[in-house]
This record gives sequence, C-alpha cells and structure tokens, in this order.
Amino acid sequence: MIKRPRISACVITLNEADRIGDCLASLAFCDEVVVVDSGSRDGTRDVAAAHGARVVGHPFEGFRAQKDFAVSQASHDWVLCLDADERVTPALRTSIETARDAGFADAAGYRFARATEYFGAFLRHGNAYPDRVLRLFDRRRGGWRAGREIHEHAVVDGHAATLAGDLEHRAYRSLDDQLARYRRYATMMAEHMHAAGRRAHLHNLVLNPFWRFLRGYVLRAGFLDGWRGFLFACMEADYVREKFARLWLLRLGATGPASR
Repeated sequence: MIKRPRISACVITLNEADRIGDCLASLAFCDEVVVVDSGSRDGTRDVAAAHGARVVGHPFEGFRAQKDFAVSQASHDWVLCLDADERVTPALRTSIETARDAGFADAAGYRFARATEYFGAFLRHGNAYPDRVLRLFDRRRGGWRAGREIHEHAVVDGHAATLAGDLEHRAYRSLDDQLARYRRYATMMAEHMHAAGRRAHLHNLVLNPFWRFLRGYVLRAGFLDGWRGFLFACMEADYVREKFARLWLLRLGATGPASR
C-alpha cells in the first residue's frame, strides 16, 4: 500500500486581510497551513489564525527569501506554495490529491497553469496564460533557490510534472494597484539587473517594450481576450519600459558625473 505523503501549504502575507480567507479556504485539503507574515496591520494574522493556519512573523527581505523561509517552517517535506492572492481551483485540487494518493511517485515537483483575473474576467491568452508555475515540490529535492528576489521561481532536482487544473490569480485590486506593483517590481528588477552587471541602453527603452507587447498581444493571441487583453499588454509594455529606464539611470549614475 502506498503511503500518502502529507502536504504543508506555505503562504506569505502583508496586509491581505481581504484576500487571505479565500486563499486558505482553497487549501483545506492540505495537512498543514503555514502563513508567514511580514508585519500586517489590517488583521491578516487574525484571519489566518481563524482559518486554522499556523502564523509565523518574519521581516521581509525579498520575495524569494520570504518564501524560502516559509518552506523552512513547514512540518512536512511536500510543500505547496501560494501567494495570498491565489486560489487552488477544484480541478487543480483533484489533480493534486490524485498525485498525492499515488505517493507523488512520478516527480520531484509539479507545475500547473495560473489564470489571472483582470477586471472581472480571467485572461486566457497572451503572456498571462497558461503561465505555468512550479509550486508543489519535495523540499528535499528543490526550493526557492533562484538568486533574484523578484519574479522568483522554485526549482527541483529531478523531473517536474504538469498537473491539470488552474491556480487562480486575483492579482490586482484596481488599476492603481497594478501600476503601484509594477513600479515596485520595476525598481527591484532594475536594481537586481544592475547588481548582476546588466547595462541598459536607449534602444532598450524602445525595442524591449515593443517586443513584450508584440509577443503577448499578437504572437500569443492576447487580442482574443478583448479590451482586457489589450490593456494588460499595454501595462506589461509600460512595466518593461520603466524597468529599463531605471536600469539606464543606474548606469548613468554609476559612470557619469552624478557618481563623483
């Protein structure tokens, strides 16, 4: 008889009282839920505890580092990592439970599609979908090992299988929220790229945003998502432009009169 592995769900939070409840409800099939909070002041910790989660406080040092810490707090070796704005759908839950009942015998980790909700509907094309992410893995054979703290991703030593079903991503509360997130991400990515020796030039401010829009809206058929697909592609292009603008300014600051 195959021994069924136990799963620890790991979630990182900061001021997510309005969304953490639905996230944790979708993780009810897990054997443990660990919430690592970086200083919420809106009742997030109370909501998480009310849903049966074990809440751990930890200062935020970066997305990758925070998720890595959350994994280290888990009681079980198989971990399922979510953000507070994500939900396991019934179809994905069925796929996970089926793999678990088989002992997770075919892989060191599992990836699945992530569907982003955007102004009342889920995007199904473009750069937004299927956006497969590796979030379920054996921490003895993988983890949040990638070096950068932004746009982080988990890796495993061994085969990563794909499960059916979507992970719902309810990322943005409003356009202002999306713009604020993109500004923060652009700053973090520019600083990471600069520290890694990457340098931007003026043509990056034109060609890279154009390519992101072309790839998502045309080549990956983002136009099939209607006005939502167009707006999302525009916002992505603006994010890329700001990222390279900030990287270009860092280059000037490191080599020009401003550094003397």
